[in-house]
Amino acid sequence: MRSIRIRTLSIFSLLLILMLPWVFYVTAHLLTTKSLSFDTNEAEKEDLNKMSHLIETNTEKWSDPQWQENLRGKLQAEDMGVKILTESNQEIFQFSPKKVHSFTRAEQFSIMKDGRIVGRVMIFQPNSRGVQMIVAFTGLLLAFFIIGYVMRRFVLNPLEKMSLAVRQVAEGDLDVQLPESPIKEITEVHGGIQIMTDSLQESMQKQVELEEERRFIIAAVAHDLRTPLFALRGYLDGLEEGIADSPDKQARYLSVCKEKSSQLARLVEDLFTFTKTEYLEMKLKKSTVNLPILLKKSIDSLNPLAKQNNISIIANYFEDDCMIMGDSYLLERAINNLLDNAVRHTPHAGKIFIQCYKDGNRVVFTVQDTGKGFSSEVIHRVFDPLYRGEASRNRSTGGAGLGLTISRRIVRRHGGDLVADNHSEGGALIRGWIPAHSSSA
Repeated sequence: MRSIRIRTLSIFSLLLILMLPWVFYVTAHLLTTKSLSFDTNEAEKEDLNKMSHLIETNTEKWSDPQWQENLRGKLQAEDMGVKILTESNQEIFQFSPKKVHSFTRAEQFSIMKDGRIVGRVMIFQPNSRGVQMIVAFTGLLLAFFIIGYVMRRFVLNPLEKMSLAVRQVAEGDLDVQLPESPIKEITEVHGGIQIMTDSLQESMQKQVELEEERRFIIAAVAHDLRTPLFALRGYLDGLEEGIADSPDKQARYLSVCKEKSSQLARLVEDLFTFTKTEYLEMKLKKSTVNLPILLKKSIDSLNPLAKQNNISIIANYFEDDCMIMGDSYLLERAINNLLDNAVRHTPHAGKIFIQCYKDGNRVVFTVQDTGKGFSSEVIHRVFDPLYRGEASRNRSTGGAGLGLTISRRIVRRHGGDLVADNHSEGGALIRGWIPAHSSSA
């Protein structure tokens, strides 16, 4: 539907009000006079003057039947009527045309002779302008009717429906039907309301999804916290009740308690970081970061855990010019999560390869292990919260299933991304990138 501005419609309406009565007037004039000449008044005045002169110059023949018959013929030809009266208002002659006119014009004058009134004359002449003016007024009414209909249909009705739609949206009903209109301003309002309702629907849908995810996370984390808590309480009760009656048992009980408390600390820290990245506004304390140095720092912190299983973490390839702008603390947390995940899923005596290089205006880093890699089901959900790709919800490999989720969200907050894949030679491959920082910028 082609749209027009409301000011253009107003101009068209004004032209219609001005032109339609004139068109009706001209049409009526053409039908009544069979001419497009508008000098009708002068012709009527000339006919009136001729008839007045004829009657005024023949006062002595007013009662002559032959003269009256002659006058009657001329009046019939001119479509006029006459009434002649004496000075005492007695009728001498009267003639009315056979054709009855709705609008007539009367001219009355007295005939003077030798200083005295000899009679009075009334001449009736059809008023052709009356019909034309009524037709023009009809055209004006029709113009107002057309404009009113157009305004009602294309302006008022859509505005009323939009007002109702906005009230429905305010009441929470987003399933509204918005009217169409060829008026551009109304179309723009229509588009704005449509965008608003779509955004609200999307926001409400996202809110529902976040609420469902929040409930799921609370339930899952509660389950994850309960297991180490029960184990920790059991071993502490054993120590308190003297079940560990030898130094070796006490050392083993204390070792388990320490392990479970560390697991609880990691669960709480993961949950806190996840909540901060997902639901709260996480402000980045940006500074210039040398990513290879940050990777080496993370390797050093994860090496003790890796050596417990005889796993080697190898810095396979590090370029020098890999500077980025970011929050070093959060980035280190993200890298630690990636390495921790790789260590936990790499078999005994396996290897983990780390690379960091510049690719155009990006700094790319990869973490590759020699484990089983990702299955076709896991690879599409590896970054989902609390998804661990295990058949059961036991924590034999540790973690709460939030590490990769947190890492990806931290990297995305820095303008980059993380993707999961399988290496061609086997094992899982996590590839990430962050925009490079130019030292000359």
